[in-house]
Amino acid sequence: MRSPRTWLLACAAALLVAACGSSSDSGVTILVSRDFGETHLQPPKDATAGEGTVLQLLRKDFDVRTGLGSSVQEIDGLSNGRSQGRRADWSYFVNGIAASEKASDRKLYPGDRVWWDHHDIQTAARVPAVVGAFPEPFLSGSQGKRFPIKLVCLSGAGRSCDEVERRLQNEDVNALARSNLEQSVGEVLRILVGPWSQVRRDIAARSLEYGPAKSGVFARPDPSGKRIALLDATGRTVRVLGPGSGLVAATTFTGQQPTWIVTGTDGVGVAAAAAALTEDELDGHFAVAIDSGKGLALPVKSPGGTL
Repeated sequence: MRSPRTWLLACAAALLVAACGSSSDSGVTILVSRDFGETHLQPPKDATAGEGTVLQLLRKDFDVRTGLGSSVQEIDGLSNGRSQGRRADWSYFVNGIAASEKASDRKLYPGDRVWWDHHDIQTAARVPAVVGAFPEPFLSGSQGKRFPIKLVCLSGAGRSCDEVERRLQNEDVNALARSNLEQSVGEVLRILVGPWSQVRRDIAARSLEYGPAKSGVFARPDPSGKRIALLDATGRTVRVLGPGSGLVAATTFTGQQPTWIVTGTDGVGVAAAAAALTEDELDGHFAVAIDSGKGLALPVKSPGGTL
C-alpha cells in the first residue's frame, strides 16, 4: 500500500505532466502567420480539442473580426483586402489540408494542427494542401478520421522510398502500404516518391506543371524532368533549379485526399527531397524546394525582397 507521501508525490507528478501537455492525446495547436508562413503574428499556441470550433480556438488568443456568415475578416488588425494592388485574404488549414467550411462550423479533434495564413490569393485562389503541418495529416487524418496511407515508389526510387518510410516511422506513422502504381482512388493519403519524369505520370502530380492556379504549389517542374522553376507569390519565375534539385509539395485532385510529392530532377534530387521530410525542415512552409542540400520555402521571394 502506498504511503500518503508517496501518493501525494505521484499525484503532483501526474498534474505536472498534464499541465505540460505531454501526456494528453487531446492537444491541438494553432499557428497564425502571414505571407505564406514567412512571419508569425504570435508564437504557436497549444490548446485542447475541447475548445470547440476553430473560430472559438482562434478567438481565445487573437483579436478576431468576422463578417457576414461569421467568416473571418481580420486577425490582430490584419484584414482581408488589397495589399500593394493585389488581393490578400485569410485562409486556414487543418493538418495541412485546406478547410472547406467556415471556421465557426469546423470542429476540433485530438491532434489537430490549425494554421491560419494571410497571403496573396490572386495567383492561387485556393491552395488545397501544404506540407507545413508534417507529420500531419498522416498521424491524425482529417476531422477525426484517419486514412490509409499509400507510399508509391516509382522507378529508381527504392532507397529514397526506404528513407521516406523510415522518416514516417520516426513520427509513429506505421500503417502504410507500399506500391509501384501511382494511380489510386478513394479515401487514401498518397506519397509519390521518384524523379519528376516518373512522378508526372500521376494526374494529381502533373497539375504542378500548370502552375499554382491549378496545383496551389509555387514550383513548376519542366515536363522533361530536368528543371524545376521556383515562383514568387505573383507566379513569376525567380529561379530555375537543375541537376540534383528536389521538391516536397502537396496538392489534391478532385474527390481525393492530398497527394504528397517527394521528387527531384534526378536520383540525387529525390534523395535530397526524401531527407527533407522532417518536421524541422517543413514546419510552417507551404512547400519546400531543395537546392544543393538547402531547403527553400515556397513561394520564393522576388528580387525586390517581397513574396
